Amino acid sequence: MSRRRVVVTGLGTTSPVGGDVPTTWQALISGTSGVRYLEGDWAEQPVRIAGTAAVEPTEVLDRVVARRLDRSAQLAMVAAIEAWADAGLSDGAVDPERLGVAIASGIGGVTTLLDQHDILKERGPRRLSPLAVPMLMANAPAANVGLLVGARAGVHTPVSACASGNEGIALALDQIRLGRADVMVAGGTEAAIHALPMAAFAQMMALSKTASENTDDPTAPSRVSRPWDTGRDGFVLGEGAGVLVLEELGHAQARGARIYAELLGAGITNDSHHIAQPDPEGRGGTRAIQRALDDSGLAPGDIAHINAHATSTPAGDVAESLMINTVFGKYVDELVVTSTKSMTGHLLGGAGALESIATVLAIHHRVAPPTINLDSVDPGVNLDVPATARELRSGDIAALNNSFGFGGANVAVAFGSLA
Repeated sequence: MSRRRVVVTGLGTTSPVGGDVPTTWQALISGTSGVRYLEGDWAEQPVRIAGTAAVEPTEVLDRVVARRLDRSAQLAMVAAIEAWADAGLSDGAVDPERLGVAIASGIGGVTTLLDQHDILKERGPRRLSPLAVPMLMANAPAANVGLLVGARAGVHTPVSACASGNEGIALALDQIRLGRADVMVAGGTEAAIHALPMAAFAQMMALSKTASENTDDPTAPSRVSRPWDTGRDGFVLGEGAGVLVLEELGHAQARGARIYAELLGAGITNDSHHIAQPDPEGRGGTRAIQRALDDSGLAPGDIAHINAHATSTPAGDVAESLMINTVFGKYVDELVVTSTKSMTGHLLGGAGALESIATVLAIHHRVAPPTINLDSVDPGVNLDVPATARELRSGDIAALNNSFGFGGANVAVAFGSLA
């Protein structure tokens, strides 16, 4: 029995470099950073830079709708609205019983939770919002996207830290392959640019503090996220969402849908090494990449491009280079490897989804985005990491997107040009 094939028919995002897919893609290709100084009362915070959303979700969503959503759900809704329209799916185009959602989040409605806690302390329990629970719950973004599109096949919320977005895509792939849905709205979202999460990440030495000491140079933040560079000292927190419409191939062809790429396979593993540190030998991530290739029926030589997890941390970037070299061996020099986090910062649970969109567009347009701020490559990194956009080879090609998260989570997803 042949396996059901899954294709990408719609894309949507809101990110630190653009409020939609076209502006985000253009910014990534041109090497534009979305990292900036934070406005407001951040003077006492150890880190005062982040990749805030380029367009406020309240500029897109109805005001009443927006007030009922945590920021993470607002961002997910903006991305989902764009992806749904991009796929050309009108009312009645999909049987609701065959339509599902898998929108991930690593942290969920943390801003609502913390803001409501402040209200509780300062003004008392009777001043809490009656919408606090449906706003702060982790599955709120997925649930609201499910209501938006009328999904009844299942609405899911994978939570695996920074691997969450790609796990949502992998789960959606399985749902379609198993015949549980014909269309899945999948991706991830995050909005954790708040004093407490940022201070907590800073306390564990995960965030870069560069450019936070002196705010005289307005361009300094754009140079801080520097994956694979010898001067990297931690990641930059970003916010945003990415949503893909995934569709069974025959269903998409029957309605004449535009197809960006095929979702070929996924690999999911765990390090079982440390709650926050990657396995220095990269064994779990290596297995995830290999499983994604095996699941896709691909050989190492079939891959032209990798959008890497590469967050700009000292340990993680070298470990990922080791993983890629282990899997691809003699073919590693044929890979164009990119870290778009150099421009967007790290979107945590939304990272894999945004970067999967970049991977799909790299295949679709035959060009890979650059990695910016790479002045001196770490000697432990043996990869071709171009500083400017690079054209990809002709013919049928495939590409990978890697995501790794706290808790040892590893997810790799593979996309290819439709053969």
